[in-house]
Amino acid sequence: MSRRVSVNARTAFDAETGGDVEVALFVFEHSFLSEPIRLSTDPTERLSADPIMYGTRSSWMGANPVTDPYLFVLASAEVPGDMEDAPASATLVLENVDNEIAAVLRSIVDYATVHMAVVLAGSPDLIEVEYRDLKLVSADGDAGEVRIAIGRRPIEDERVPMDRFTKDRFPGIYR
Repeated sequence: MSRRVSVNARTAFDAETGGDVEVALFVFEHSFLSEPIRLSTDPTERLSADPIMYGTRSSWMGANPVTDPYLFVLASAEVPGDMEDAPASATLVLENVDNEIAAVLRSIVDYATVHMAVVLAGSPDLIEVEYRDLKLVSADGDAGEVRIAIGRRPIEDERVPMDRFTKDRFPGIYR
């Protein structure tokens, strides 16, 4: 499957060294959260001195870059591949987490919605690759890291039979 890539991204990919850095942005949404969690894999800009925080300012997903920055987390991300016959899936590994993050992840019983985008640090508003409406499938880990699997909703969770052929849903059958 082909995808569109900006001129800035192609120039950065072709540069031998010193090219622009790719940044993965994540938005986690769930009914338990008062506002979405926005995470970035790059400390693009220093956001505050006390407490010291870094992040990326982007308007992706309607975020206000001034008030809703994407907070930097020490993480590695595996973005979904381009295979046509495989569902999109990604992995996010959060490193050096504390026990509170692990407790929050274990407390969620239904799937959180995850949106993911790849941008360049020099042009954070220009989306290079975007994946929306993925589900947080699992979160496993220990005191050192948490491995978050993101993908489509498991097929085992779909209802069987999915639709009932009633008069209200399929009136053409009952003439």
